[in-house]
Amino acid sequence: MTVALLGLVLAAGGVAWVVRSLTSGHGTSTPTGPVCRATVGTSTYPLDREQARSATAIAGVAKRMGLPNHAVTVALAAALQESQLHNLTYGDRDSLGLFQQRPSQGWGTPAQILDPAYAAAAFYQGLGHIAGWEALPVTVAAQRVQRSAAPDAYARWEPEARVLAQVLTGEVAAGLSCQATGAATPPTVAAVAAAMRPDFGTVALDQPLPVARGWTVATWIVARADDLHVGSVAYAGHTWTAASGRWSLTPAADQRVRLG
Repeated sequence: MTVALLGLVLAAGGVAWVVRSLTSGHGTSTPTGPVCRATVGTSTYPLDREQARSATAIAGVAKRMGLPNHAVTVALAAALQESQLHNLTYGDRDSLGLFQQRPSQGWGTPAQILDPAYAAAAFYQGLGHIAGWEALPVTVAAQRVQRSAAPDAYARWEPEARVLAQVLTGEVAAGLSCQATGAATPPTVAAVAAAMRPDFGTVALDQPLPVARGWTVATWIVARADDLHVGSVAYAGHTWTAASGRWSLTPAADQRVRLG
């Protein structure tokens, strides 16, 4: 470990990052700096590309599991504290991944825990075992799952987690914008649907989607536009383009997610 350990507090559930800037360069891929922004009203939070992918995966898994949006807020607060939404390949003792889950504590194999979809589902399963979690404060619900040595640490991330959850679950339209390079040849709908399957299960991109699910799908794609070679995403009267890195209003309000 490096001097970055000065920015850590040890937690039973894993490593809790307490200084955001110390996380740069510690994921499974090198973060590229803020390329995405989640915005609700006057609140804006920057995300690097890996953080955006992790956050959208957490939201997508919640949709697949039929969970309320509040579960996404709790999960995001936990992941922001534990890993800053970076899929860490190390941690306190044998802790790994977005939630710093430990193989020795029954969370799964190292390979499973380092799969964001698996890790998010495992967190949600733990949350579901807590009676009345929906009515608990975010930090209390997160702590009941994580069993951290710093039980109040999740509270500091609640404002950011709430904004991200609103944007990624469709409570707020067109709230995630990302910079991307685009591509001369857009991907096929089948290729994108296949890439989404681990997080969402089956998604019919060629059919109208309910607004909340549609925006969760659209923001998931925008967060991975470079990986998927997507130049534009259109949904519900809004279009994001790689050229601008922003959403704009469009005349047609098609409920299908359109790719370009």
